[in-house]
Amino acid sequence: MGVIRVAASLLRCLALTAFCLALLPSSQAQSVNVSGRYQCAQVKVQKKIIPCTAAPLILKNDGHFELRGWEGSYMVEGDSVELSDSLTKARAKIEPGHKIVLRYYGKHGWVEMTYERRVADLGKTELT
Repeated sequence: MGVIRVAASLLRCLALTAFCLALLPSSQAQSVNVSGRYQCAQVKVQKKIIPCTAAPLILKNDGHFELRGWEGSYMVEGDSVELSDSLTKARAKIEPGHKIVLRYYGKHGWVEMTYERRVADLGKTELT
Protein backbone atom coordinates (compact mmCIF):
# COMPACT_ATOMS: atom_id res chain seq x y z
CA MET A 1 0.00 0.00 0.00
CA GLY A 2 2.93 2.39 0.79
CA VAL A 3 4.44 1.89 -2.67
CA ILE A 4 1.13 2.82 -4.32
CA ARG A 5 0.94 5.99 -2.21
CA VAL A 6 4.50 7.04 -3.17
CA ALA A 7 3.81 6.32 -6.86
CA ALA A 8 0.60 8.37 -6.75
CA SER A 9 2.44 11.29 -5.11
CA LEU A 10 5.17 11.08 -7.73
CA LEU A 11 2.63 11.10 -10.56
CA ARG A 12 0.88 14.15 -9.07
CA CYS A 13 4.22 15.93 -8.77
CA LEU A 14 5.11 15.13 -12.39
CA ALA A 15 1.68 16.26 -13.60
CA LEU A 16 2.01 19.56 -11.69
CA THR A 17 5.50 20.11 -13.09
CA ALA A 18 4.31 19.45 -16.66
CA PHE A 19 1.39 21.85 -16.14
CA CYS A 20 3.68 24.60 -14.83
CA LEU A 21 6.11 24.13 -17.72
CA ALA A 22 3.23 24.41 -20.19
CA LEU A 23 2.29 27.78 -18.68
CA LEU A 24 5.77 29.27 -19.08
CA PRO A 25 6.12 31.49 -22.14
CA SER A 26 8.21 29.87 -24.80
CA SER A 27 11.13 31.79 -26.17
CA GLN A 28 12.99 30.84 -29.28
CA ALA A 29 16.56 31.84 -29.74
CA GLN A 30 16.82 34.30 -32.56
CA SER A 31 19.69 34.07 -34.93
CA VAL A 32 20.67 37.57 -36.03
CA ASN A 33 22.72 37.71 -39.20
CA VAL A 34 25.32 40.40 -38.66
CA SER A 35 27.84 39.15 -41.20
CA GLY A 36 29.17 41.75 -43.60
CA ARG A 37 31.66 44.57 -43.98
CA TYR A 38 31.34 47.44 -41.51
CA GLN A 39 33.01 50.80 -42.16
CA CYS A 40 34.07 52.89 -39.21
CA ALA A 41 31.79 55.96 -39.28
CA GLN A 42 32.91 57.85 -36.18
CA VAL A 43 35.06 57.68 -33.08
CA LYS A 44 34.22 59.23 -29.74
CA VAL A 45 37.24 60.02 -27.54
CA GLN A 46 37.11 62.24 -24.44
CA LYS A 47 33.51 63.25 -25.35
CA LYS A 48 34.62 64.48 -28.79
CA ILE A 49 33.29 62.88 -31.97
CA ILE A 50 35.75 62.71 -34.83
CA PRO A 51 35.56 61.12 -38.29
CA CYS A 52 37.02 57.65 -38.44
CA THR A 53 39.55 56.38 -40.95
CA ALA A 54 40.18 53.02 -39.24
CA ALA A 55 40.17 49.73 -41.08
CA PRO A 56 36.79 48.05 -41.56
CA LEU A 57 35.35 45.39 -39.29
CA ILE A 58 34.62 42.26 -41.33
CA LEU A 59 32.24 39.67 -39.89
CA LYS A 60 32.33 36.56 -42.07
CA ASN A 61 29.47 34.08 -42.57
CA ASP A 62 31.54 31.30 -40.99
CA GLY A 63 31.71 33.06 -37.59
CA HIS A 64 35.18 34.58 -38.03
CA PHE A 65 36.13 38.26 -38.05
CA GLU A 66 38.95 40.59 -39.09
CA LEU A 67 39.71 43.97 -37.54
CA ARG A 68 43.02 45.83 -38.07
CA GLY A 69 45.01 42.61 -38.25
CA TRP A 70 43.17 41.08 -35.30
CA GLU A 71 41.48 37.85 -36.34
CA GLY A 72 39.31 35.46 -34.41
CA SER A 73 35.76 34.28 -34.05
CA TYR A 74 32.57 36.09 -33.14
CA MET A 75 29.28 35.09 -31.59
CA VAL A 76 26.02 37.01 -31.37
CA GLU A 77 24.52 37.08 -27.88
CA GLY A 78 21.29 39.07 -27.61
CA ASP A 79 22.04 42.64 -28.63
CA SER A 80 25.81 42.27 -28.64
CA VAL A 81 28.60 40.62 -30.60
CA GLU A 82 31.46 38.99 -28.74
CA LEU A 83 34.75 39.11 -30.64
CA SER A 84 37.46 36.79 -29.38
CA ASP A 85 40.71 35.06 -30.16
CA SER A 86 42.74 32.76 -27.93
CA LEU A 87 43.86 35.64 -25.65
CA THR A 88 41.44 38.55 -25.97
CA LYS A 89 37.68 39.10 -25.80
CA ALA A 90 35.72 42.22 -26.66
CA ARG A 91 31.98 42.85 -26.61
CA ALA A 92 30.37 45.26 -29.08
CA LYS A 93 26.76 46.43 -28.99
CA ILE A 94 24.44 45.94 -31.96
CA GLU A 95 22.39 49.09 -32.58
CA PRO A 96 19.53 49.89 -34.98
CA GLY A 97 20.51 50.84 -38.51
CA HIS A 98 23.02 47.99 -38.89
CA LYS A 99 25.52 49.59 -36.53
CA ILE A 100 28.01 47.96 -34.19
CA VAL A 101 29.51 50.06 -31.39
CA LEU A 102 32.80 48.87 -29.92
CA ARG A 103 33.89 50.44 -26.62
CA TYR A 104 37.32 49.94 -25.09
CA TYR A 105 39.75 51.68 -22.77
CA GLY A 106 42.65 53.20 -24.70
CA LYS A 107 45.58 55.42 -23.79
CA HIS A 108 43.32 58.53 -23.85
CA GLY A 109 40.50 56.97 -21.83
CA TRP A 110 37.28 55.38 -23.09
CA VAL A 111 37.02 55.09 -26.86
CA GLU A 112 33.76 54.36 -28.68
CA MET A 113 33.98 53.31 -32.33
CA THR A 114 30.80 53.15 -34.40
CA TYR A 115 30.84 50.82 -37.39
CA GLU A 116 28.08 50.86 -40.04
CA ARG A 117 27.32 48.07 -42.50
CA ARG A 118 27.19 49.22 -46.10
CA VAL A 119 25.77 47.35 -49.04
CA ALA A 120 26.60 47.93 -52.69
CA ASP A 121 23.36 48.18 -54.67
CA LEU A 122 23.58 48.76 -58.42
CA GLY A 123 26.80 50.66 -58.19
CA LYS A 124 25.69 52.81 -55.25
CA THR A 125 26.85 52.45 -51.68
CA GLU A 126 24.19 53.07 -49.07
CA LEU A 127 23.46 52.27 -45.47
CA THR A 128 21.07 49.41 -44.98
